[in-house]
Amino acid sequence: MTIIIVTIFLMAYLLIATGVFTNVNKAAVAIFAGTLCWMLYIGYGTDFVMSQHQAEFFDFLGSQKPDATNVKEFIAGSIFLKYVGRAAEVVLFLLATMTIIEILDNNGCLDFISQLLKTRRSQRMLWLLGSITFLISANLDNLTTTVMMLTIMHKIIPSRRQRMIYGAAVVLAATCGGALTVIGDPTGLVLWNMGAVTATNLSMSLAIPCILAWVIPTWLLGRSLPERVDTEWITLPYRGDDTNLNVWQRLVMLFVSLGGLWFIPSFHDITKLSPFLGALCVLSILWIVNEIFNRKLLSTERSTLRRIPLIMKYGTVKLMLFVIGIMLLCGVLSETGIIAQFTHWVGFQDHSAWLVGGIAGIVSSVVDNFASAMGFISLHAVDGTTDAFACDGSFWKIIAYTTGVGCNILAIGSMSGLAYMRLERVHIGWYFRNVGWKALVGIAVGYGALYFTV
Repeated sequence: MTIIIVTIFLMAYLLIATGVFTNVNKAAVAIFAGTLCWMLYIGYGTDFVMSQHQAEFFDFLGSQKPDATNVKEFIAGSIFLKYVGRAAEVVLFLLATMTIIEILDNNGCLDFISQLLKTRRSQRMLWLLGSITFLISANLDNLTTTVMMLTIMHKIIPSRRQRMIYGAAVVLAATCGGALTVIGDPTGLVLWNMGAVTATNLSMSLAIPCILAWVIPTWLLGRSLPERVDTEWITLPYRGDDTNLNVWQRLVMLFVSLGGLWFIPSFHDITKLSPFLGALCVLSILWIVNEIFNRKLLSTERSTLRRIPLIMKYGTVKLMLFVIGIMLLCGVLSETGIIAQFTHWVGFQDHSAWLVGGIAGIVSSVVDNFASAMGFISLHAVDGTTDAFACDGSFWKIIAYTTGVGCNILAIGSMSGLAYMRLERVHIGWYFRNVGWKALVGIAVGYGALYFTV
């Protein structure tokens, strides 16, 4: 049965990697594979429980006699729910941050971005677009940031050829900015939740590598742009039908949201509670402020469609379902014991973390970066006796960096890249010839810098 589960795991990853060609929804693949593997696991639950959790199982039984029902109850309550909880922590955090950015967007708090991009100088446009995306994605989900910035860019740049270049710059900045912090990318959030990294230490270690991985390919992209870029006249959108906020009210909401998100690491350190609770707290405060500022609008019929943020969009829901599926799939694989056997057979050492990290970066360029990260993170537990695998050890930072930015090589390795390719109808061949190899150069330079910062 372990062989069957491993086979399903590998087939699922293969379908995820080839999803751009087969048009098979990778979230559906992850959910189905995770569900199927847990069904198979519980069908042979006695063997797995007795080999992996014998002592805990007998404590669970107490004076009861072991039978098939007790085994299933133990798996459901003591094993399965552990992985559901880990997945829920990530998904609830994503839900909170995506809702925050939706509230900000509904109230025009992000309209200033369009005004900042009011230029016809191509280099200025490129660096403004990239810098804004980098900063926002470090504080909010990088997929939502990418879609938002691509939408803004689409409105102000009519030329599809130029949008392909600027869109690539947005993806580069979003993925590198997301990898910089524990709240900017699901991988960093998982590492933070499991105690593998601390927020400040991860950001300090990855700051220079992530900036290099973003700046170098962006600078190379800029060399292919003309001196001036064609833009359409930018004006603030009319928002009389969905918000009555003036400029200072919008700035207050922006300050509450970003300030609250920056406080989440401190909230976690003080309370030791899961970070998603801090994100939900920020969301609740922002929502109350939104209700107060829009109290006149909310009393009219025009508020019917705006009182609850329109967060349940296809792309964001798909990301959350994908995260759940991958974490359940990796969890059941870990519970079979095959990962522990493989790790023991390979004999991981401190120096091997760099080789494994390089492989993880290559894999993440083809397979989804979060799926790749979870596969490699599952290879080792947080171990205080080994420097590379201790809290804030080099292995976790290497995996966070390589999987976070490695997806830029082909763009198909991240939700952000896929959103860009579909929106601008970009082909993999064009992307690698014009962007991918430049991203690879930046990643390699950043990987070298990482050696001196971890």
